[in-house]
Amino acid sequence: MAVNTMGPAGLGGGVATGATGSNFQSILQSPKFQELVTTRSKFGWTLSILMLVVYLGFILLVAFDKPLLAQKVGGGTTSLGIVLGLGVILTAFLLTAVYVVRANGRYDDLTDQVKREMGV
Repeated sequence: MAVNTMGPAGLGGGVATGATGSNFQSILQSPKFQELVTTRSKFGWTLSILMLVVYLGFILLVAFDKPLLAQKVGGGTTSLGIVLGLGVILTAFLLTAVYVVRANGRYDDLTDQVKREMGV
């Protein structure tokens, strides 16, 4: 039987039919797959909330404590606001790197376990 996995406009979300549909259901019910989805979601939300706190903290400083951000750093012309702004950007890169390392390690391992379990 044919399987439509692309859905409208070539996007995912199509409905699987036939023997592949039962395979799809068994993957969804697999404890390893559920563990993968749960751990990846929790970790992704944790990193997202952390980035939101960092970014929102910076924005709140800009809004409510301009004199603090205007202080010069190291006797030069660079202000604390510039340093903290750079810190926000670097934090985003760091959190992205943390996610990539985890995805290439733990999540790839879980994906391989699910594939082996399903015989794919």
